[in-house]
Amino acid sequence: MEAVKKAKERLRQYPILLVRCQESASRYASCVLAKSNLEKNACAAEFNELKKCLVKAAASNNTRL
Repeated sequence: MEAVKKAKERLRQYPILLVRCQESASRYASCVLAKSNLEKNACAAEFNELKKCLVKAAASNNTRL
């Protein structure tokens, strides 16, 4: 049950991480919403930027994704 407890704690950190990455999250969301026919990798650059930001924010918060 310790693994479940740790996973729940990590999930509680996600809103904090998203706030730290709100600019890149907004750019990614805008890209996705702008596409009328969303295809795979259509917003890959924006997604990778968001992912990089989340990983950096998680590392500074001493947590993992």
